[in-house]
Amino acid sequence: MAADLTAFGNWLAVPSVVVLWIAVLLRAPGALRSRQQRGLWLAVATAAAAMTLNLPGVVAYATSRDAGYAHAIGLVRNLIGVLSAGAVVYFVAAATRGRRLQLASWTGTVLWLGTLVVLDSLAPEHGTHTIPPVGDPVPSLAYWLVLISAHLVANTTCVYVCARYSRRTESRGLAFGLRLFGLGTALAGVFWFVYLLKALFDSTWAMPALPLMMNLHGLLRAAAIVVPTLFTLRRTTADIATAWRLWPLWRDLVQAVPHVVLSKPRAGRVAELIWPPLPRSLLVYRKVIETRDAILILGEYVAPGLAELARSHVAGSGVPEQRRSAAALACLLKEARQAKLAGLPGQQSGEASALELPAAIQSSAEGGDLDEEARFLVHVAQAYASPATTSFAPQPA
Repeated sequence: MAADLTAFGNWLAVPSVVVLWIAVLLRAPGALRSRQQRGLWLAVATAAAAMTLNLPGVVAYATSRDAGYAHAIGLVRNLIGVLSAGAVVYFVAAATRGRRLQLASWTGTVLWLGTLVVLDSLAPEHGTHTIPPVGDPVPSLAYWLVLISAHLVANTTCVYVCARYSRRTESRGLAFGLRLFGLGTALAGVFWFVYLLKALFDSTWAMPALPLMMNLHGLLRAAAIVVPTLFTLRRTTADIATAWRLWPLWRDLVQAVPHVVLSKPRAGRVAELIWPPLPRSLLVYRKVIETRDAILILGEYVAPGLAELARSHVAGSGVPEQRRSAAALACLLKEARQAKLAGLPGQQSGEASALELPAAIQSSAEGGDLDEEARFLVHVAQAYASPATTSFAPQPA
């Protein structure tokens, strides 16, 4: 059982490192521009480098060479690991805006790195750095205690802060990312605690699980830094879907009221989404605002008594009750648009209220929930092309 666990952990090493590097490269542009994300990205990047040097194939290749080469690989791997631990503390300090902790993280990292180099140089000639199943740690017990202490201090601090701030933040994406990073860091902490037990008490019962712990830690940290990208992708996909559904209604309304459009529209719906005339993040926002403005203006062209006819028509057309408000508004917009394009005069004295704007539009116009208004307008757009709307043909007043 222990051998199978170790074998599975070793098999997971390459996928874990590959996923880590993909996440690091994917997040590099945004993370390097953001001061708060820079420490997190650096922690994951250095962890990826250390884990790369710890791959079974890399270790086997290093030990097959001369002792000096194996020693260099082992020392560099440990130094990068300590740098990763320092970056973890820096990430915590940046998240909590603690300047003293930021200074302490880099000061402590420099001291740990310097101490490791000194202890390594004072040790007898040796090859790769390891705590063998039998025998003394290489290069020395003091070296490994300094190395383990660096990781345990950094990981314990990080787990505490991630757990604390994931409960406080209102951002679901940030909370999820902090929990993933904290869980991965906790696994790394357990990894080094097991090494501490082995170094001090020669305890080996948990050693077979170490490769699995370390590689799961890599996967979780990779997932943690990719979370913002995934949430952004999810939001972008949802915005594209909303803009696609709104476009037919928006196009018809702005044809009648073209002055509500801020930017000159593209030739078609596909071109509008692939090459929007404004920043993509504002695409849905502008579509909703322009559609709402067009509705408010076209309200002046709703004939007296038309709203009641629309409600009666929708109720008799089998439209579900929860969609009747959107369907009735779609009927009114179709008639108001035709009146506007026909050059008929608008109703200037109170008849604009015949639209009886739904709460979603009224509240958004007053600074409320834009997402709720977008959902309602999507329902209006769906009803606008439905048989219930196209069959609405009231007698002229």
